[in-house]
Amino acid sequence: MNLLSPTALIRERYGSSAFDSEPLFNETLTTLLSHRSVRAYRPDSLPSQTLETLVAAAQSAATSSNLQTWSVVAVEDLARKATLAQLAGNQAHIRQCPLFLVWLADLARLHHLASQRRLPTDGLDYLEMFVTATIDATLAAQNATIAAESLGLGTVYIGGIRNQPERVAETLQLPPHLFAVFGLCVGYPDEAKPAAIKPRLPQAAVLHRETYDLAQQEAAIDQYNEVMQQFYDAQNMSVAGDWVEHSLKRVATAEALSGRDRLKESLQKLGFPLR
Repeated sequence: MNLLSPTALIRERYGSSAFDSEPLFNETLTTLLSHRSVRAYRPDSLPSQTLETLVAAAQSAATSSNLQTWSVVAVEDLARKATLAQLAGNQAHIRQCPLFLVWLADLARLHHLASQRRLPTDGLDYLEMFVTATIDATLAAQNATIAAESLGLGTVYIGGIRNQPERVAETLQLPPHLFAVFGLCVGYPDEAKPAAIKPRLPQAAVLHRETYDLAQQEAAIDQYNEVMQQFYDAQNMSVAGDWVEHSLKRVATAEALSGRDRLKESLQKLGFPLR
């Protein structure tokens, strides 16, 4: 991964010089602002203890009430990666990366412990606990992602793992009360197919002071449409319409959700009543 100056990283992230003065910076901020989605990996295996180090970083994330309602399945088997790649929409980089991590919202552990001690678990049936577990898994995964990228590895999240939740559960042999929130590819980026830093919305669209103001976003979004068009052109990407049109197509119909329109039904089958 090429190391850029603080000012250059800010410019890459926003498509412009977003700060009026030199940004605050340190090694951690450099890692964070250098993030990019890597979808091409070298076949190199990872150093010993890489997985364990990433999990240690994940377990250092905040967790609600110290319940730690998440788990992760590390997948290195070629056949299992191939199955998960197919279930997630035929994403080749899942097969290609040496390590694929599936992050789980895990209420099975607490159900099991309560059963051992013959204690009630009524609270686990509520939507709040599923949301808590999903947040726990997300915080843990992001810590692991930052750790991986600080070690020179590339990553990309795989939301397509939610396309077919029941079949993913079968593939990973998940008991009830577990849900695969997303996957994460981890490996050394293929320098022959470099990934670029994708610009994000201007801060004027996401940063609100004291109260939320929807109207303030309009000019920022217009600006972002132009920035993203420049990005698509530079990356030789053929994208129909501007960012707004592209985004709205993604949420226009149930079919656009790639099977995730039946998520509530899937969750209930996997042991989440969601009261």
